[in-house]
Amino acid sequence: MSTGKKEIFDRVGSMLQTQGFNIAAKDDTRPWGGFFVIDETQAQDFANQYFDGIDVDNLRIGGKLSPKILIVAPEARLSWQYHHRRAEIWQVVEGMVGIKRSNTDEEGELKEYGPKDQVKLQQGERHRLIGLSGWGIVAEIWQHTDASNPSDEDDIVRVQDDFGR
Repeated sequence: MSTGKKEIFDRVGSMLQTQGFNIAAKDDTRPWGGFFVIDETQAQDFANQYFDGIDVDNLRIGGKLSPKILIVAPEARLSWQYHHRRAEIWQVVEGMVGIKRSNTDEEGELKEYGPKDQVKLQQGERHRLIGLSGWGIVAEIWQHTDASNPSDEDDIVRVQDDFGR
């Protein structure tokens, strides 16, 4: 039996709270799945939990970091996109996911990643996260590249999107 969206969000939300994280925001309405945003003051704790203790001070390009947990549904694709004001680091927490990357608008080859696999995306690098046969859970840290104008959910340039956004 496949797990439903509500069940996976409830389970991940409970897991984050058990780990002591303050959930600053939650969006389970995305057509591809959704995400949890963790309180930024907990960025180092988040890095310790999900990124093998990577020193967040060394990640601070523009002084601000935004830790998130992405949940991608089976067979769903986020948009083929890039950002003007952030780089990202992804680490797979659970499940298998596909990732395409490229420095041009043409999609790169699909590569599969599993738990503990880490991907560093540069500012401007095109990328797409793809759900494979099951739910994928990915920890993400945004590295804001413009301190005076931190990145936000509007800092997405969609080259292609399955949902017409």
